[in-house]
Amino acid sequence: MKFISILFSLSLILITMPAHSRDTTLMLPIQDALETSTFKNALDPSIKLYFGKQSHPRILKSLGTFPTNNKTNAFNKTDEAACQWVFLSGLLSLQNRAKREGGNAVVNISSYYKKKTVSSKTKFECHAGAFIAGAALIGKVVKVAK
Repeated sequence: MKFISILFSLSLILITMPAHSRDTTLMLPIQDALETSTFKNALDPSIKLYFGKQSHPRILKSLGTFPTNNKTNAFNKTDEAACQWVFLSGLLSLQNRAKREGGNAVVNISSYYKKKTVSSKTKFECHAGAFIAGAALIGKVVKVAK
């Protein structure tokens, strides 16, 4: 009987504990992320990246629109650092996709968290939790005039 009483008490404690999950939406500057030391040499300069409605050279051929959905470990990192890291991962994924498809640019890069498009030339959307940060992007892979 004592075991059942203890089990019941533990169950009540677990049920009434507040949830510690966090999903903070952040809109962070693209330029700040691109200027971090992590980004300096990671991105391929031969595959150009254009955000939102940013102007770009004339499109010669459209090769498709592709999403990314990257997550990273946010433990012991600031939200900004974790978000910048996961943003870099998304951009690298888009550049790798452009290489596979024969493109030389990705245009109209937008945030695409939970399939909701947020287009901006200057900011990206990231969601940070206690242990994981995530950023989803979508972009159109193209061949542009040089």
